[in-house]
Amino acid sequence: MTDMHPLLIELGTEELPVKALPGLAQAFFDGVLAALDKRGIAVERGDARPLYTPRRLAVLLPGVAVEQPEQRSEVLGPYLNIALDAEGQPTRALQGFAAKAGVDWTALARTSDAKGERFVHRAVTPGARTAALLPEVLREAVAAMPIPKPMRWGDHGYAFARPVHWLVLLHGDDVVDAALLGLRSGRASRGHRFMHDAPVDIARPGDYVTALETAKVLVDADARRSRIVSEVQSAAQAVGGEARIEPDNLEQVNCLVEWPEAVAGTFEAAFLAVPQEALIATMEANQKFFPVLRDGRLTEHFIGIANIASTDPAEVARGYERVIRPRFADARFFFDEDLKQGLSAMNAGLATVTYQARLGSVADKVARVAALAEAIAPQLGVDAALARRAALLSKADLQSRMVGEFPELQGIAGRDYAKQDPALADLDSDDRTALANAIDEAWQPRFAGDDIALSPLGKVLAIAERLDTLAGGFAAGLKPTGNKDPFALRRNALGLARTLIGSGLDLDLPALLRLAWASVDASIAEVEADRREQAAETARRAGVVLEAQVEGSAAFTGADLDALYDFILDRLKGYYADRGAGVQQFNAVAALRPASLYDFDRRIDAIGTFAALPEAAALAAANKRIGNILRKVEGDIPADIDPDLLREPAEAALAEAVAALQAEADAALARGDYVSVLTHLARLRPQVDAFFDGVMVNAEDPALRGNRLALLRQLSARLGSVAAIEHLSG
Repeated sequence: MTDMHPLLIELGTEELPVKALPGLAQAFFDGVLAALDKRGIAVERGDARPLYTPRRLAVLLPGVAVEQPEQRSEVLGPYLNIALDAEGQPTRALQGFAAKAGVDWTALARTSDAKGERFVHRAVTPGARTAALLPEVLREAVAAMPIPKPMRWGDHGYAFARPVHWLVLLHGDDVVDAALLGLRSGRASRGHRFMHDAPVDIARPGDYVTALETAKVLVDADARRSRIVSEVQSAAQAVGGEARIEPDNLEQVNCLVEWPEAVAGTFEAAFLAVPQEALIATMEANQKFFPVLRDGRLTEHFIGIANIASTDPAEVARGYERVIRPRFADARFFFDEDLKQGLSAMNAGLATVTYQARLGSVADKVARVAALAEAIAPQLGVDAALARRAALLSKADLQSRMVGEFPELQGIAGRDYAKQDPALADLDSDDRTALANAIDEAWQPRFAGDDIALSPLGKVLAIAERLDTLAGGFAAGLKPTGNKDPFALRRNALGLARTLIGSGLDLDLPALLRLAWASVDASIAEVEADRREQAAETARRAGVVLEAQVEGSAAFTGADLDALYDFILDRLKGYYADRGAGVQQFNAVAALRPASLYDFDRRIDAIGTFAALPEAAALAAANKRIGNILRKVEGDIPADIDPDLLREPAEAALAEAVAALQAEADAALARGDYVSVLTHLARLRPQVDAFFDGVMVNAEDPALRGNRLALLRQLSARLGSVAAIEHLSG
């Protein structure tokens, strides 16, 4: 068995880019493994994974073979008719091949393929020592790393993500001599920059993690992350709260420190009058702190992670507090100034902000959304006037100072301003709260996995907003192409679908799309009219008379409706795939193009249940066969089945079974109980199988043939009443 020794590679650097660090570490790790594999060097990987800190990238493998296996090569030479002359002597072609291989031609072997017999040179050479190959393995792995902006230092020609300062390369207990980026390998690593400013000699690879931990460096990113979470949670509990630990913030902090130590800080409680989302955003995005909550509300406490075990944590905390205070003061200033202006006053500024050249200003969009909300509201049991009023204020906060500084607070800021806007004092407490919350919920879901709007009024605004965005995008020719989607139409389509499905809203989507398009059509016509009027006025001033006309609106067509509906359905493919519904099941329901996406969802669930039945495959194949038969029919098929023409026992039995099923299945279909419908249909399998086994559909007698086709058409209508089940076949 090949001897195996552990392998350690550590590349020490200046602080690496935070967001790129995990990817760089993984690429380095993968590159080393790929280079070893390329050379046939056996590796025992075990549970090895990339090791890294802000100042180092490391690969630690529990076992790497000390040498390559024997290297076998096979080089094909000329065919015999070219290699040998009539006397069987070698031609120049064969002699040249043998000379290149370094052997006499008589030492060559022969092999055969489809073209005949030919010469071949086979060789076996001992494998190289791994230590001799590791320098090139290392260089190859580094060269393959994705470094978008390599940095140069000194007067040499090489570059890396950051300047490098040391290189450890051990195979077993021995240092492997190698040169890389101006460094010579050794066994000396380095500890924490401040708490252990001295070399750390690594005796053997297995000592690496422990030796660095002794030197105040946690090189295992998982261990470092766990320590951060534990430290933050303990510090938050000590002040009577619960830390908010967002994955992205945690990952960035993990890439900033080598020895994490939690330090609790506080800020003035007066800042809590500012929307907590603004304070949380600046803590996480700007300072990489962890906010402390109590019962879901922000407290005046936060947790920072120091990259040192300080002898004076209180001074560190004071430093954190000095850093955070100016940002909070800015947020408080923005908030107070916005309150003085008032949400209603902010709305006026939207008329000066262009939404899209053909679709007018943001104020024009708000007006369209308000009209849609007013029309949709009664279908959700929401007061239409309140829906219109909420929609008219739904984008006012885009003109606020707070959103200008913190764009992620769109809707959130508007919610808080609405609660305090004197212009809304005429509303009772419940309506005012509902309106304020709906301004926030109109933006939901904001991202993948986010919750949909919770309140009925919020759902109305969320639906209206996305309908207008989608219809406007398509009418203005902004349909996404490739990766380009400047108006986020894909995200809006999925958000609309999720809201309708998740809320159980049985709304007619094509009707809503027509309504939205009509409103967009009017806007485009109005914008075009204004543009032409301005052009005419400019011409008049120049002494030229132009007639101001309106033309080129985006009149809605059936093709537009189909394209927009299909675009929304396409977004649902991934959504249902994540829920376990296969493409065949999705296509089976999509083929029926249900008007309601909530109805679409119920059909998807039902077809999933049906697909698991033992009868499903046979009935799907049968319906596919029926469809093929009916498509080839020339002429009319009788509307009804004539009982007197049911000559064969199998066709009579099928007709009887379909008729017996009709009332029960139709009742279940009417109440949307699609699982029951398909369960009933599954009972038809014996009769369907018997029919196709014993009945000739295309009988010579036209009357018999027509009657059998009528029976098949009725059967197909029943089988396809919930979904086009033929999509489940093959």
